Amino acid sequence: MLEVARRLGGTSDVEEILGLIIDALRDLLGAERATVFQYDAASHELYSRVAHGLDDSARREFRFKVERGLASECCTTRRLINVPDCYADPRFSPEVDRRTGYRTRNLLCIPLVATDGSIVGVGQVLNKKGGTFSETDEFIAEALGMQAAVALQRATLFEAKVRQEKLDADIALAQRMQKATWPTHVPQPRGYEIAVHLQPAEETGGDACDAFEVPGSETVLFIADATGHGIGPALSVTQARAMVRVAMRCGVGIEQAVRHINAQLCEDLPPGRFITAFLGRLDADNHRIEYHSAGQGPLLHFHAATEQGDLCEANGLPLGIVDHGDVEGVELGEAMLAPGDVYAVLSDGFFEAVDGHGRPFGNEAIVEAIRRSEGCSAEVILSRIVESVSAHCGERPADDDRTALVIRRRPDEQEAV
Repeated sequence: MLEVARRLGGTSDVEEILGLIIDALRDLLGAERATVFQYDAASHELYSRVAHGLDDSARREFRFKVERGLASECCTTRRLINVPDCYADPRFSPEVDRRTGYRTRNLLCIPLVATDGSIVGVGQVLNKKGGTFSETDEFIAEALGMQAAVALQRATLFEAKVRQEKLDADIALAQRMQKATWPTHVPQPRGYEIAVHLQPAEETGGDACDAFEVPGSETVLFIADATGHGIGPALSVTQARAMVRVAMRCGVGIEQAVRHINAQLCEDLPPGRFITAFLGRLDADNHRIEYHSAGQGPLLHFHAATEQGDLCEANGLPLGIVDHGDVEGVELGEAMLAPGDVYAVLSDGFFEAVDGHGRPFGNEAIVEAIRRSEGCSAEVILSRIVESVSAHCGERPADDDRTALVIRRRPDEQEAV
């Protein structure tokens, strides 16, 4: 027993500890076989990773709800169970015997209870050699079970810590990789100002934003918002951004780009997942934005002359839901910018940001933030929108990613403030 305790305390490897426990149970109690069922509190299940007499494929099948059977009763009551004749006990399930071809004559079920009172599993010892399990066997089994529970809990916590540290490192890497795709140099076409803002709700976000020049006098504008936020959506929007970049570099028009990107996302995204996106081209010479909005809306056009804001809905379905099939299935929109006009594309993390009472910031509040910033640069306008939303939410953390793209045409013969 002392040697077993020493060996259990000398490792933090779960597999090694499980192997030590089943060997100790079998050898100290003079039994044929032993196994340990670990307890999964989240699913309320018992499962076995290590057992005598079972190969790997059979072991993977050993997971069951804590509902009935001797192991389940031991787990629930946290009391040792000694069964001298298994097939005479109605609580015994012969299912495992049928699967393995092994016949269980008698057994001990030992609850593995940690020092904090939590159940970490159940030890099971099968077929006492030369008889049935005695009171002395029960005493030894309970003593060993206490040591085993402490060692197993320690190793499980250590394993979870290592797993969490690896996950944290992977998330940090994903965050750095996603930030590397964010625009570091936002083009400023002649007579125009463009500002972008990206604020993920978590370490990685489900939004993307881009602005880059193509040959001629045009600037590509792109914003996307995948369902959800976190690593999965971040992968989706990063893929969409990469496809937009490639399409525009190849001189593909908006219609064809949207059609092919949508078709690819229909193949790649799992059911229930999609991406809302805005893809446009700013023609600075003709003061025109041509675009397709795939479920991304509302689009806000603030007219400086009237100080009124038009809210335009999307002109297409989100990407990744239905394949458009052909170019004709992609509808284009157009916005003509007069001097001083502002065109803003914002993710719903702005419009739907709620305060402590659950009230959303809303569309009109965005328009009012722009109206109060009349005559200011695109950067200032965007910063005031962000500040207004933050003030509305107070101390409440962001529920969704907040991404924005603001385009402002400078007034004639007037520099930006």
